Parts: sequence; structure tokens; C-alpha cells
Amino acid sequence: MKIEQNRIDDLNIELTLSIAKDDYSEKRKKRLNEHKRTAEIKGFRKGMVPMGLIEKIYGQSCLVDAVNDLISESLNGFIKDNDLKVIGEPLPSEDRENVEWKNGNDFEFKFDVALAPKIDFELSKDDKIDYYNINITKEAKAEMKENLLKQYGSLEEGKAAKADDFIIVDFEQGENKVEGTYVALRNVSEAVRPSFVGLKAGDTIDVNVNEAFTNETDRASMLKVNKDELAGMDPMYRMTVKNVKTFVSAPLVQDTFDKIFGEGNVKSEDEFDAKIEERLAAEYAQESDFRFMKDAKDYLVKKASVALPEKFLKRWVYVANEGKFTMEDIEKEFDLFLADYRWQMVRNYLMEKYAVKIEESDLMASAKAFAAYQFAMYGINNVPDDQLESYARTILSQEKDGRRVLEQVEDTKTLAAVKEAVTVNTKKISVEKFRELK
Repeated sequence: MKIEQNRIDDLNIELTLSIAKDDYSEKRKKRLNEHKRTAEIKGFRKGMVPMGLIEKIYGQSCLVDAVNDLISESLNGFIKDNDLKVIGEPLPSEDRENVEWKNGNDFEFKFDVALAPKIDFELSKDDKIDYYNINITKEAKAEMKENLLKQYGSLEEGKAAKADDFIIVDFEQGENKVEGTYVALRNVSEAVRPSFVGLKAGDTIDVNVNEAFTNETDRASMLKVNKDELAGMDPMYRMTVKNVKTFVSAPLVQDTFDKIFGEGNVKSEDEFDAKIEERLAAEYAQESDFRFMKDAKDYLVKKASVALPEKFLKRWVYVANEGKFTMEDIEKEFDLFLADYRWQMVRNYLMEKYAVKIEESDLMASAKAFAAYQFAMYGINNVPDDQLESYARTILSQEKDGRRVLEQVEDTKTLAAVKEAVTVNTKKISVEKFRELK
């Protein structure tokens, strides 16, 4: 057994494996003997099948398996013995020839191996990364306050319909009548909406439902028919308003405070306003941290100047995914893949350099924060801690979500170490300007 190395460039080598009969014969013989012991073939007792028949049935597959085992052992041994830091797995060379699988033949195989680039750079206070501190304005606080009160508001009887109100109507067309349909004015097409604004209970107008309700799913639901029936229907209906429903923001009373912030946590409008500012500051800080993370990653990857064997990586991604993606699919996303892969390599280097350790408590804290965020997306705040912890454990137990949490914690703790090593330029900025940043 012989392995020859041909260095293509700093990141790519080609290994040529020369395998003679004596290299694989014992492995092949062992596999054949295993088949002889276990084969169940009609007309023969188990373990008594003639070796000639075993050879005829299993000889080819035993040869392939024996040679492949030898290839795997040899490649892994060569990589380990030569302390090679490789990317992915060795891949058969693209210019490989067809193999004649015949016992007694000598074989030659070529494999492409990609080497991980060496990363070595220092950080100091001469390295500067911007951190944006977003200003909290009276307008932003007023907007959040208004939105929160709207979120916890309710539908009440109204008089004249406004652009964001609802009306309850009957649709009539000859003898056909559809009663008690809810219509949200915001869902009425812009061209027709002005004729709906100002309607009161008892008002009647003619409506072309095709023009007023361009979304076919909504139109079918309002007229209480199947979607496929719409095409053959006369679109002209007489619409009679039965009620107007207007959305009223929640009042500034204790019950509202309790619903939004939990029982007893806020007892006055001043405290309500203070909580608004606190929540806004937390949201802005989260946005600023996310932006710093992005800018810091870009800065560090650029400083590390990580070269990658891109051609090899495209093939490796294709092979590793077992044909789930075409090469065209991989090409479309390849730049994003490279950016993420480079960052992973830089992060691993920095974690080792700054002795960053990930504890179970770090993962749990991150998973609980994610769980709280998901509950909040559905308007559920102040979730009990034991419920959050239970949900967090479920997140961590799932492979995809658990991996995402781990990577997030690795990013956060690595960049916290980076913050200590570099100079962080804090810049005040308006939320409008901040969101214009590229």
C-alpha cells in the first residue's frame, strides 16, 4: 500500500493510493469467510455452503468492500499521521477513471483533499468597531404607548365608519341574501374604500364585489361560497350596513396596566411611561447589539483574511447533501455559505485564543430568552419562569433549534471577549438613520 501526495496549492492536495492484491486479499478473505458462516442458501445447511459458491455470489462485493475499507483506513491514517487540518472529507478526483473490479488486480485511486487555512491574527485597542446607541425620542415613546393601548383595546359600537373600522353588513342579490358579514375597511380596495368611509347603520349602497374585494379568498368567505364559484357569479350586490364596529384603545386604568405588565407592576400613568421607555431602550439595545455583531463579524473576517478552497467546497456541499440540491442551487447560496463558513473558522480561532467556554447555564438563558420572545409574538407576556424553562428545554432537545441556540451563544460570548480587546466607538444615532444603515 502506497500513498503519494501532490500539493496543488496552499489549500489543495491530491493523494494517490496504490493498492496491490496483497494489501486487500486478507480483508477480502475475512469477509468471504463471514458470508460462509452466515449465508442461508437453499439446499445447504447454514455454514456448509461451498466456498466456490460463496465466491461466485459474494466475491465481487467482498472485493469492493475490502478495498473501500482499506481506502478509508489509509486516508484517515495519512491525515492523522501528517497532522493535516482538513475541510470536509476527501473526495474522489473528478478525473478518476472507471475501476475494473477484478480480484487480483492492482488498483490506483486519486482523492482531492482540502486543507483548512491557518488563522493567526492579533486584536488590540488599535482595532476600532462602531457601536450605535439609538436615541429614544418623545415621538417613539408616544408611538409605542399608542400601539400597546391599541393592542389591548377592544371593538365597540361606532357611528360613522372610519378607514380602520369594521362594518357588519348584509349582501343581497335578488332572492339571494348573505347576512351578518364582517367587513374590515382596510381590506377594501383603495379605489372603492372612500365609498365605505362614513357609512352608518342602516345605510345601503350598491357594490361591485369584484372591485371592492380583489382577494378571492376573502371575497368567497364574505359571500359564503366556494372560491371556484366566484367566476360565474354576478358581482353586483346591494349592501346594507347593520352595525359599525370601531376599535377603541384600552383606557389608562389599573386593569390595562395589569394586562400589559403583570398584576401590580405598574400603578400609574407615570410608571406606565417609565416602563415604555424601559421597553423601548431594551428593544433598541437588542437592535444595536445585533448590528454590532454583524459589523464585528465583517471586521474580524476581513482582518483574518480567510482563503478557502471554493471549488472543492462546492463539490463537498453537493456530495454531503447526497444530491438534495443541484449545483445550480448551491451556486445561488454559495456566497452566503462562504461568509458563514469563514465566520465559523474565525469564531473557533477566537474561542480558543480567548478561552471562551460555553456552560449549560448559558444555553438555558439563551433558550429561555428565545422562548419568551416567541410567547411575546403571540401577545403573551409575563410567562412564569418554570413554564419558560420547560419550553427552553424542549428547544435545546431539538437538533436544529438546539444547534441554533449553541451558535448564538458562541457568537455572543466570543464577541464579548472581542469587545474587551478592541476599541468600541460608541455613536449616537436616530432610529431612522440607524435603520438606513446598510
